[in-house]
Amino acid sequence: MTATTLAPLPASRLSTVGIIRSEWIKLRTVRSTVWSYAIIVVVSIGMAVLMSSTIGGSGEQLPELQTGIVLQAATFGVYFGQLIVGVLGVLVISGEYSTGMIRSTLTAVPKRIPALAAKALVLFVATFVVGLVSTFGAFLVASPILANSGIEADLSDGKLYADLVLASLYLALTAVFSLGLGTVLRSSAGGIAAALGTILLLPTILQLIASFTQAQWAVDLMPYLFSNAGTGMFMESFDGSGFEQWQNTLVVVVWTAVSLVAGAVLIKRRDA
Repeated sequence: MTATTLAPLPASRLSTVGIIRSEWIKLRTVRSTVWSYAIIVVVSIGMAVLMSSTIGGSGEQLPELQTGIVLQAATFGVYFGQLIVGVLGVLVISGEYSTGMIRSTLTAVPKRIPALAAKALVLFVATFVVGLVSTFGAFLVASPILANSGIEADLSDGKLYADLVLASLYLALTAVFSLGLGTVLRSSAGGIAAALGTILLLPTILQLIASFTQAQWAVDLMPYLFSNAGTGMFMESFDGSGFEQWQNTLVVVVWTAVSLVAGAVLIKRRDA
């Protein structure tokens, strides 16, 4: 009687496309994702209607000023949208840690980094598309309302078009930045607190320090804050920082890269 030796089964590994598809399925099938993105669109359009309805004008402003007013109405929702995508970005990864699903994810992708990269890519693209829908939708709603007050802007204006795209890009980078924080902290509460603290609280603290103590270092740091630079991506800077749009974009990209790289290092080193 001879013994039969069974060859070990080859390890099942997902391809890059398979990992991305898996992360896309996880993102779109979570109820919070659908609601978050829907709220961004509704809030952006609603705030555009509200803001444009309260603005009066005679049409005597310079074309640049008229374009700026329309841009403000169209991107007003971004200030609220950044908070929503900040929370969503954290939940994309922290939710898996809280449910234990992260073990299955890292078992399917032992190298771990491709899984995080796929999450970041899917989240970035989805948020960017939603950002485009919300900002351009807000523009299309606000334009005819403002036109009744003599304030007009043409979407064929290259700068206006680019500003709306950059506003959408800022939302997408905010989501990925928060994803990195969620990966570092592995906690929904801690990640959300860190994300919203960076976006909302940190600029307020530095502004108070600069106002009450006249500390120059606080004034110097203001343009380098995540949300301040993010606003400067699509709005002209009136704070005297002198940063151009590409420089503000670079600041936000650096914040996002540092957050994501820190998350990648820790997800590689720590146990699930």
